[in-house]
Amino acid sequence: MTVIGTIASHSALQILRGAKEEGFKTMLVCDRGRKKLYERFGLADEYVFVDKFGDVLKKEVQQELIDKEVIMVPHGSFVEYVGARELLNFKVPMFGNKNVLVWESDRKKGQTWFKKARLKIPKEFKDPSEINRPALVKYPGARGGRGYALVKNEKEFKERVGKMGKGMLIQEYIVGTRFYPHFFFSPLSKENEIMGIDIRYESNVDGLSGLPEILHMAPTYVITGNIPVMMRESLLAKVFDMADSLIKASQELFYPGLKGPYCIELVCTDTLELYLFEISARIVAGTNVWVPGSPYTYFKYGKEISTGRRIAMEIKRAIKQDKLDEIVT
Repeated sequence: MTVIGTIASHSALQILRGAKEEGFKTMLVCDRGRKKLYERFGLADEYVFVDKFGDVLKKEVQQELIDKEVIMVPHGSFVEYVGARELLNFKVPMFGNKNVLVWESDRKKGQTWFKKARLKIPKEFKDPSEINRPALVKYPGARGGRGYALVKNEKEFKERVGKMGKGMLIQEYIVGTRFYPHFFFSPLSKENEIMGIDIRYESNVDGLSGLPEILHMAPTYVITGNIPVMMRESLLAKVFDMADSLIKASQELFYPGLKGPYCIELVCTDTLELYLFEISARIVAGTNVWVPGSPYTYFKYGKEISTGRRIAMEIKRAIKQDKLDEIVT
């Protein structure tokens, strides 16, 4: 019997609850320090204990998961603590296309993807000496905003960052409101569904606005939480067009392309232009704010459907249609 599993972090509670709602047994790969937290919710039928999340790559751990017919659902902690390239050698069936995580975690590949989709993106500065306007310095991988720095010239770059690092991206800072729409692309139905939208609550930048000017300091962008938001309906057509273009480009760049949940990260200017600055090619923590479901999933399904449950629905459908090979790698 198929079991749905993940590692004990990020959006694990939502993934396990969604699996339960669709009648699946669940398994959690967990370090012992986190067991108490997850036991409080009673969503894991079984645990596999590891010293660190990277140990999920050990042969004996993988074999245990394979023997128990587990399908693993990746989230941001897989990218950050296990590694996108390392997961290419992971033998346990994983929901979605593992190769997409490499494209997500490599910011240069990401820029290639966005350009292939012909989307508006912020200007990229190849070298700190080129910075002539506010720019955001980003590190590779799923770091939850940790280490990001806002600079406006080379001098500030050297003061706040130091030197150019491997995989670092310097990107024009577009002024506007940010939106993080969550999508689900079904490899079975070929539908691209919007699941919800959130914005990120970041420290310390979201705490600076209420401070007297004399206390202002350089902002940091560590994500500490998420807030649900609804975008004005007239913008949704543009958002869907962007998402559809990304799916098509992914299929051309790394066939069979992006499958399952993902999040496109946008800025909307005061002229209602949408710029794509990043993509998370798996379930994002922001989907947690729309458990058990969002208005968008209610509009489509007439009932509450979270992203975690939508994953389990796709797995159930694939099993029924004998098409598991189309949704896992």
